[in-house]
Amino acid sequence: MQTFVLAGGCFWCLDAVYRTLDGVSDVISGYTGGASAHPSYEEVCTGATGHAEAVKVVFDETVIPADVILDVFFTLHDPRQLNRQGADIGTQYRSAMFYVDDEQKHLFSRAIDKASELWDGSVVTTLEPLGTWYDAEEYHQDFFAKNPGQGYCLAVARPKVNKVRKSFAQYVLAS
Repeated sequence: MQTFVLAGGCFWCLDAVYRTLDGVSDVISGYTGGASAHPSYEEVCTGATGHAEAVKVVFDETVIPADVILDVFFTLHDPRQLNRQGADIGTQYRSAMFYVDDEQKHLFSRAIDKASELWDGSVVTTLEPLGTWYDAEEYHQDFFAKNPGQGYCLAVARPKVNKVRKSFAQYVLAS
């Protein structure tokens, strides 16, 4: 099993998308990349803690290759937007990849280079060492499935889920 920690806007969207993929055994929403200990969602939302809303994606590479996990990441959010995704603005919504070792750093760097070709060279995704990780509050875990009629889920998360389901159909779990 492999684990990637990725940030690309609101973690509800990343969580929703990765949970639809075969070979992904767990997705945990949380906070990393900041300075304060044990931040709450409300504190992270201020932007003052320096944390990003991120997800830990745990997957089986024999079922879904690492490069597909990363291609999905660069499909589900716009990596050209600095410290934002759409109307979600602030450093907590930055596009970032948090590596645990040199091998991951190299893999993530190659994925950024590949994405830069697709996005006309204007990718602002950062590579950051994975610091302390804090799980987000329970109500954020699997938020999309628990709140399918919520406005943000309908307007923002659902279109991203649908886009990935279409683009990566061979890796989508059977309904």
